[in-house]
Amino acid sequence: MIFNQLLINGIIAGSIYALVASGFTLIYSATRFIHFAHGAIAAAGAYLVYTFFVLLGLNFYLASFLAVLSTALVGLFFFAIIYRPLQKRKSSNAIMLIAGLGLMILIENLLLLIFGADVKSLNFLEVARGKEIFGAIITPLQMVIVAISVLLLIFLQFFVKKTKFGKKMLAVADNPELADTTGINAKVIQYAGFGIGSALAGVAGILIGLEQNIEPVMGVMLIVKGFTGAIIGGVTSLPGAILGSYLLGLSENFGIWYLPSGYKDAIAFGLLLIFLLVKPNGILGINKGVRE
Repeated sequence: MIFNQLLINGIIAGSIYALVASGFTLIYSATRFIHFAHGAIAAAGAYLVYTFFVLLGLNFYLASFLAVLSTALVGLFFFAIIYRPLQKRKSSNAIMLIAGLGLMILIENLLLLIFGADVKSLNFLEVARGKEIFGAIITPLQMVIVAISVLLLIFLQFFVKKTKFGKKMLAVADNPELADTTGINAKVIQYAGFGIGSALAGVAGILIGLEQNIEPVMGVMLIVKGFTGAIIGGVTSLPGAILGSYLLGLSENFGIWYLPSGYKDAIAFGLLLIFLLVKPNGILGINKGVRE
């Protein structure tokens, strides 16, 4: 059935978007600025696993671990040398946004310079015949992508809600000023949020690289989809970012039931504009702690 197939496709897309959006939300909640280079960090994660696995010949699982770790370090490095100095100068959100755009262009051009413009492939899991589930076809690789994404999102939610450090991150996200008065080190939370968020972007980049080709500009659409998912659900809400991402994935795929497939990105932009105009705080977003 077409409905079931589109539902499966929407869940697969939403799982990837949710990883990107969750990382974006963690970073925004901790720092209160838009890290527009987040998608480029995901692209860097894809190229890092390509380097470790294809170029250096390491075991894929070890290569993936090193790639995720390296992606987190890359994110922390750029936060420390670009964003943190701007924060100390009390730069406006507009300046931080411009810095993020510049960083995105820098990362894309570095990837282009190092790896070239031709697309890369991981070729780790061979394309296998899809399995039929309620009339819909899903490949074993797609099952793996959904399973890894869902498990990571569940673990992330557990970490944020149940651990002491995670609760501190929630406190900073809810009200940075009040959290500061209670003795929570906001600087440590910012670094942690940036590191974890970048690691999630790296995982998303790897999962995309397993199913699709890798190219330097892949991060542009990733940040658009991740940002849209976060806005739909609530940019300061982790469950909201996950919910918004799955809604985006489903909307895109059901939208092309009636429209040509080339309109999928247009659907994402349309939803982004609608929520920015009608409900900028998102479905589960809150006003608390938001700085003008």
